[in-house]
Amino acid sequence: MPARTLTCRVETMETLSADVYRLFLRGDPQQILFAPGQYLTLVVQGNHLPFSIANAPNGEGILELHVQYIASSDNARALFEQLHVGAEIEVSLAGGESVLELDDPRPLLLIAAGTGFAQMKSIIEASLAVHPERPIHLWWAARARSELYMESQARHWAEQFEHFSFTPVVELPGEEDFDGVVERIDNALHDRVQRADEASIFIAGSPGMVYAVVDTLARIEPMAKRIFSDVFSYAPRTQGQGDVS
Repeated sequence: MPARTLTCRVETMETLSADVYRLFLRGDPQQILFAPGQYLTLVVQGNHLPFSIANAPNGEGILELHVQYIASSDNARALFEQLHVGAEIEVSLAGGESVLELDDPRPLLLIAAGTGFAQMKSIIEASLAVHPERPIHLWWAARARSELYMESQARHWAEQFEHFSFTPVVELPGEEDFDGVVERIDNALHDRVQRADEASIFIAGSPGMVYAVVDTLARIEPMAKRIFSDVFSYAPRTQGQGDVS
C-alpha cells in the first residue's frame, strides 16, 4: 500500500529507561494502516525520522513508538522539543518490507538490539493474537541490562505463552541473578543456535550488528533461508561491514 501522510496527536508519553521513551500517537483509524514489522516516519522541521511501529495493528488509530533521546543529535533535540501530550505531529506511514506474514506457519526467530525491540514487539503481538501455538524465540541484546527497557514484558510473554522463549543478551559483565547471556549477540547465537533453516528470521539493529548476525547464521548448517531486516534496504552491505556496533 502507498505511504500516506497524516496528523496524529500525542496521547501519552512515558519513560522506559534513562534515554528511551514510549509514545502513543492517535490518528484517523481509517488512515492508520500498517503491517506488523513496518515503520513510520515523523516529520520534524522537514526531516523524516524513521521509527518502528511497536504495536500490532489494532484498528483503533493508535501507534506506539519507542524513541531514544540522543543528546548529540540535532534531530533528536528538535523532535523532543515538539513532544508533549496533546501536541500534533506529522506522520508518514507505512514503510518497510520486513513484515510478518500472518499465515506463515514457520517458527519465528527474532533478534533485536536496543530499540530494535520495538519492531519485534509488533511482530510478537500480532503473532500471539493469531497463532499463539507458533514457536517464537526472541533474542534481545544490549550493552547493559538497564538498556533492556521492557525486559519484564518479554518475560511475561515467556510465562504466559508455552511456545514463546526469551533470551536476553548483554555485553557488560557483573549482573547478579541474571539468567541471560553475557556476550556479543553474534557470538551468543553462534554458540547456542543449532538450526535456523526452518524459521522465519527477523533482525533489527545497527547495520554492523545485523550483518554480523547474518554471517553467524550463514555458518549454521543448514543455512538459514528466510531472513528479513530493513537494514538490507537502507544500508546495503559493503565491504568491511559485519562488526557489531
